[in-house]
Amino acid sequence: MPAAPPRHQIPAVPHLIKLSVGPRDVDQLRAIQARRMEADPPLRHQTRMVPKRAAEILSADGSIYWVVAGFVRVRQRILDIRDEKWDDGTACAGLVLDPALVPVEARPQKPFQGWRYLAPEAAPPDIRPGAAEARGLEALPAKLRRELRDLGLL
Repeated sequence: MPAAPPRHQIPAVPHLIKLSVGPRDVDQLRAIQARRMEADPPLRHQTRMVPKRAAEILSADGSIYWVVAGFVRVRQRILDIRDEKWDDGTACAGLVLDPALVPVEARPQKPFQGWRYLAPEAAPPDIRPGAAEARGLEALPAKLRRELRDLGLL
């Protein structure tokens, strides 16, 4: 009996991943977002491209995973994705975010443009609240991680 032909499967992609340009650490990201939320609520991140799979992201309680200083560090739930305009009138997408920054196990991430979809199985796991001991790369001092990354070892 011949083998069944492989079925084309569209991977489940309820998450996005994005570089956080500017902040050198999560505390700076948190401070920037707090100022934005106070000045122009609700908290959102504007991006040029609207995710074509927005309905899937929203229905699956998707998150945006932030790359801070070369490492995926935190995530935020995406509460809504809506059409918006930048100050110059150019259309953009507004990702409405839950203000809570959820720490995740740090993973190195090379730079890329814009945002990317992130499959659930590729997303780093959350760090449990109150976890006393850092694991993996997170256990290394920040300076050492930077030096290893600069040497191309991470």
